[in-house]
Amino acid sequence: MAKIYLDPGHGGNDPGAVGNGLQEKDVTLAIALKVRNYLNTNYSGHSIRMSRTTDTAVSLAQRTNDANNWGADYFVSIHINAGGGTGYEDYIHSNLSDSSTTAQYRNLMHEEIMKQVDFRNRGKKKANFHVLRESAMSAILTENGFIDTVADANKLKSDAYLNRIALGHANGIARVFNLPPAGGQDTYTVQPGDTLWSISRAFDMTVQELKDLNGLTDDTIYPGQVLIVRGTGFEQGPVYHIVQAGETLWRIAQEYETTVEAIKSLNGLSNETIQPGQRLQVK
Repeated sequence: MAKIYLDPGHGGNDPGAVGNGLQEKDVTLAIALKVRNYLNTNYSGHSIRMSRTTDTAVSLAQRTNDANNWGADYFVSIHINAGGGTGYEDYIHSNLSDSSTTAQYRNLMHEEIMKQVDFRNRGKKKANFHVLRESAMSAILTENGFIDTVADANKLKSDAYLNRIALGHANGIARVFNLPPAGGQDTYTVQPGDTLWSISRAFDMTVQELKDLNGLTDDTIYPGQVLIVRGTGFEQGPVYHIVQAGETLWRIAQEYETTVEAIKSLNGLSNETIQPGQRLQVK
């Protein structure tokens, strides 16, 4: 089972970059939660741990120590840029070669994120950032637009656009670890000559429904691409959580702003006993 560590940058008394009425800490948390929910709802074969799920301060050392102690397979740190530029870029550690496993993971992540967003592509970069240097597993740091540039900030104020950013991250992670679709969801692998129109007709959907379900911004598809043709997106259907070691129903209920009784009812639980790796519907 792939162990994914999601790290929304900054938090608590550290707002990160600030501009155009936005604080980086809020945007990164929103994106990370969407990534988690999308992966847990639409894929299996993984577990997710987050450096924070609320607006709390977590030091850089706490983040990497937590991921290392958990034995994560991939560290994904989500950030928003600043400095007057525009666009998307991502980073791996500066000591790594372009043929390294981490670089190959990054290539997939970069490709999937750029499929979903219309940010300027600022390229694949390297740096000696703490979370890239001190993590014991492959790690990527993504910079999703510039908070102090009006055009980028306006996109970051849109929940629908944050869905697109999150979908790119989630699809990249799914490709990195070849995650299978979750049970109960139907997918279709695009064949040569297929179009969104022909696929939508085959599954009794509209083209727009198909695009919305997969976070597509245009009609471009490619052979081998896996499309969701039935299932849940970001704003519809159930939300799932993969139980981590040491978690309780009370803690999970607090995290998703629900109640223990509601979770028990959704999952047919007669008591509060849960097991690591168990998939719970939380909403």
